[in-house]
Amino acid sequence: MVKFTAEELRRIMDMKHNIRNMSVIAHVNHGKSTLTDSLVAAAGIIAQEVAGDVRMTDTRQDEAERGITIKSTRISLYYEMTEESLKNYKGERSGNEYLINLIDSPGHVDFSYLEEKSLKLTTLIWKLTLKLTTS
Repeated sequence: MVKFTAEELRRIMDMKHNIRNMSVIAHVNHGKSTLTDSLVAAAGIIAQEVAGDVRMTDTRQDEAERGITIKSTRISLYYEMTEESLKNYKGERSGNEYLINLIDSPGHVDFSYLEEKSLKLTTLIWKLTLKLTTS
């Protein structure tokens, strides 16, 4: 079912223009984990039929019991863009394979500090990547 290997992910890590870092942030029960599951399914890690039910990034027992994300969780995904999609893409790139580093953050107000950390981390990684690609 998985459409990629660890070696492929490692190879893409050297293609700085093909790395995307993102955080999923919204209020509690607004579909963050469902969106994350859908992206994980698109990467071939889980079946499309179970996306939204698996809650792939809710790894703690208390998250399963409460049905909410409590701790931010990151996952790296492999995505291959179609030639049709690439026709409209104007940015720099190397091929059509992308590494997506995704952070699924909690949405409950009690855990808002984790959302802030997720955004800061995403921004920091973006700045470091930008610096590496321009030097």
